[in-house]
Amino acid sequence: MYKSGCDIVWESLQRPLNDKTLIFERAGKITSGGHEIIYSGGTESEKGVGIIDQTVTKAIKGYWALSDRVLLVKIAGKPDLNIIQVYAPTANSNDEDLDKFYNELDTAKTQCKSQDPLIIMGDFNAKVGTEKVDDIVGKHGLGIRTERGEKLIEWCQTNNIIVGNTWFQQPPRRKWTWKSPGDETRNQIDYMMISKRYRNALLLAKTYPSADCYSDHVTVVGKFKLKLKKNSKPFTNIKFDLAILKSNQTIREKYQISVQNKFEALGDAEEVEQQWENFKSALMEAATEVIPKVKRKAKQKWMTEEILNLMEERRCAKGNKEKI
Repeated sequence: MYKSGCDIVWESLQRPLNDKTLIFERAGKITSGGHEIIYSGGTESEKGVGIIDQTVTKAIKGYWALSDRVLLVKIAGKPDLNIIQVYAPTANSNDEDLDKFYNELDTAKTQCKSQDPLIIMGDFNAKVGTEKVDDIVGKHGLGIRTERGEKLIEWCQTNNIIVGNTWFQQPPRRKWTWKSPGDETRNQIDYMMISKRYRNALLLAKTYPSADCYSDHVTVVGKFKLKLKKNSKPFTNIKFDLAILKSNQTIREKYQISVQNKFEALGDAEEVEQQWENFKSALMEAATEVIPKVKRKAKQKWMTEEILNLMEERRCAKGNKEKI
């Protein structure tokens, strides 16, 4: 792990029931061997998620441990980079556990601005297979799609997320991510995913079976290159026609419902600053969806042809004066 050359290493902690050496209490951050470990776990010894950061410690703005299955980390940038690490319920779990997991994943995503890059990675315990689905799933997956794979694809379609592993042609040994006891079965159930808007930032996604990671899962590596530009029209420059909230009851009611829904989905952020940012983001997103924008009047050009002519005359006069 330490020799991987990766900037960020994620881990879905699936510990043997008799292994008590890696049990984390709830969530937190620790430093070990010069590396920062952000984790979200519990007193049970078979679940937990974590992100081990090797070089970008100082850029981490904060993290939010939603549960022992979902962890969000925000890294400062222009714009910020959001990383969600997951460990989905296994095939033996019930539908209630699976629904709870996706609700937590939804909650984590609401904390990420739509214009910021979002990377979601981890063990989804689902097979999306080899059949291409629009621009969400490529044809380079592995195996036959399962019911849980269908659910994952539906979630990705709703949230404009692509399944990165499936878009790069690789030999089978670079596709499978998990092997059963005795190595009788090999499946692809761990994924490296990214928001569709930043699809071209993902240059490569494949597995490294030879990596020593003490697990029945193998290392999945993604190579990203983000050349990001500032948003040309940030929320702060948008002017909404707020007067319409008084004059139009339909728009007013739609806005109230939208704000209420977004507030209910926010959850409880640990830091006051994050709560305030979430609050502002919810209001602005609701306004963008419902309230029309004020039409801007074209500004009069401050540099006219007349001014340019006067400047040229002044330049010529100044030149003649210097020659005298």
